Amino acid sequence: MNTLLEICVDDAAGIDAAVAGGADRLELCASLELGGLTPSAALVERAVATGCPVHMMIRPTSGDFVLDGAAIALMQEEIRLGAWRGIVGVVVGATRPEGGLDYDALARFREAARDMRIVLHRAIDLVADPVEAVRRVAVLGYDKILSSGGAPRAIDGATTLAAMVEAAGKNLSIVAGSGVTSDNAAWLLDHTGVREIHASASCAGPAPHPDAIGFGFAREPRNRTDARRVRALRDAIAAWESGRQTAQFHDAPPKA
Repeated sequence: MNTLLEICVDDAAGIDAAVAGGADRLELCASLELGGLTPSAALVERAVATGCPVHMMIRPTSGDFVLDGAAIALMQEEIRLGAWRGIVGVVVGATRPEGGLDYDALARFREAARDMRIVLHRAIDLVADPVEAVRRVAVLGYDKILSSGGAPRAIDGATTLAAMVEAAGKNLSIVAGSGVTSDNAAWLLDHTGVREIHASASCAGPAPHPDAIGFGFAREPRNRTDARRVRALRDAIAAWESGRQTAQFHDAPPKA
């Protein structure tokens, strides 16, 4: 299985940079500085038009992932609208006020997604036992889980990610994300068993005008997807795969 590179983007320039750099899939959001929110219809259509598979973030508001009934219903409708616009998957999550995943909400999202892929986002990194959560999410029929192994960075949660991969089985893929770069991607692949990598591959953009900050319209420079960083990640993954194939060749028993 080839290792997939997913790049999260939140504007048209980011879409173009990710595709130019060799991304296998886009996670399309709005406001990545807030952890990613539901993108606009026009941005979804812009991303789908590239031909690169698109997973659409379904998250109506920033903050934690505790949802009331109105928010859950809204997300179900956003899932249906995303399918109509040609996306291949949605990214969702929900937690309970007392902690843990909201499995009832997750089941409703799975039903709304129908034949589309469905991904549980890093809400799983907030639960006490993400490995057990993987088993329960697998039963719901989810296709992927994006996680950093419950740590701020995926490399710090590598041990937990490896356990999550084992618990996921064959039908559920664990996607490693948070702090993934071309410098640590190979190490992460070696130590976790994941075969999908998620990254922003971004750098800081220009500083906002002071008046924009003063009026509360902006807080800090927005990160911008960098095609060169995407390509560096793609090349790092390719080099890891090549080295792995070479090792397998040398480890193979001699022919009779």
